[in-house]
Amino acid sequence: MSIREKINDMIGTKSNNLYSRIYDWLMLVMIGIGIFPLMFRETNTTYFLMDWVSCICFVIDYLLRWMTADLRTKRKPLAAFLIYPFTPMAIVDLLSILPTFNVLGSTFKVARVTRLLKIMRVLKVVRYFEPLEIILAVIRRQSKILCTVLSLAVFYVFVTALIMFNAELEVNPETGELVFNNFFEAFYWSACTLTTVGYGDFYPVSETGRVISIISAIVGIAIIALPSGIMTAGYMDELNQRRQQKEAGHQAQDAASDV
Repeated sequence: MSIREKINDMIGTKSNNLYSRIYDWLMLVMIGIGIFPLMFRETNTTYFLMDWVSCICFVIDYLLRWMTADLRTKRKPLAAFLIYPFTPMAIVDLLSILPTFNVLGSTFKVARVTRLLKIMRVLKVVRYFEPLEIILAVIRRQSKILCTVLSLAVFYVFVTALIMFNAELEVNPETGELVFNNFFEAFYWSACTLTTVGYGDFYPVSETGRVISIISAIVGIAIIALPSGIMTAGYMDELNQRRQQKEAGHQAQDAASDV
């Protein structure tokens, strides 16, 4: 096995050897170190060093993944090296690195874009934390069903908002104005009711509006429950499939060792 193959085996998301697990935990720690300074407004030497230490690790990780990109794809080596920087996770890696080097300039720093881009380091956790990776795999596999449920939810929010906007014509006694001055406020209320958030900044005061609100909340519970059931079933299927793949891999290794 060549050095590049060993590196790819260590940083690969499907690897399950000791070195791969150590590498994943090391990168998770570096992500935590890189995010920690963003929890404070002030800056000091410690936060500065934490930012740079984590960033150096991110740069090394980025370069290692780039130099082994051809080993994780069916493309030809040259095409794999050229395409890798434009893959979604590579873009996330790059955007989480650049702010530390102040590549974006002072204009962006004034707009606090630098700190916002550093928050993208949280997305790197997906690569090293298996439960999140499994959830993303489930979302990709169940994307059509989830999009259907999302479309249903958006349609229901729109219809409920339209009904409420035209049915609730009373004046709020606390403000002396209409409960919903525009359709966006009704749409916002409908979304909050569907998700059972209930901020309370907009609410019906007439009997008709309250009846509509009750129906919306009841139906909303059912719609919100749909993605939960889909994700739970998909998550269990993904776990079983990965368990079978690991068992098959172990059996193949045992067979090879016996030979």
